[in-house]
Amino acid sequence: MLLSCVSVFSFKFNVSCVGPADVGDIQSRLLDHRPVINAEIRYFVREFEEKRGHRESRLLENLNKMVLETNEQMLPTSLEAIAQQLSDVTKRLEAANHMVERVQQRELEAQQSTQLQANMEHLKDEWAEFLKEQQRLKEEVDEEHAKAVGQLSTQYCEMKKDLTKFPPL
Repeated sequence: MLLSCVSVFSFKFNVSCVGPADVGDIQSRLLDHRPVINAEIRYFVREFEEKRGHRESRLLENLNKMVLETNEQMLPTSLEAIAQQLSDVTKRLEAANHMVERVQQRELEAQQSTQLQANMEHLKDEWAEFLKEQQRLKEEVDEEHAKAVGQLSTQYCEMKKDLTKFPPL
């Protein structure tokens, strides 16, 4: 079949002497399009990059100009705005800290008031206990005093009797 293709080929193109190596070369030229396609792709890419390259460089230049203008104009105003906002935030934070300190102070006062009340109750209990103890001691002293008065009265009565036994001088 290959010979019939070669004979048709030689008939059409008027090739007189075609060998087996030439047949492979002819077949690769007719059926293998890779080198041609690769060359076309390289050409297309080169043309595309040339046409596209100028547009992208202009776009990049415009972007660079915009960034520089933004840095020159917006950055100082942004920094001023940030400084102002930071100042406002600092003031709010100080106010919040002041409020927290007041709340803590009130809580401490309430806690101290609770402790003071507990201490007062404890002192009242101790005072009541002290008064009871003093009353008990008073009763003991009164009792001892009454006994001593009784003993002294008895002793003086006896001494009076003894004096009456002796004649007056």
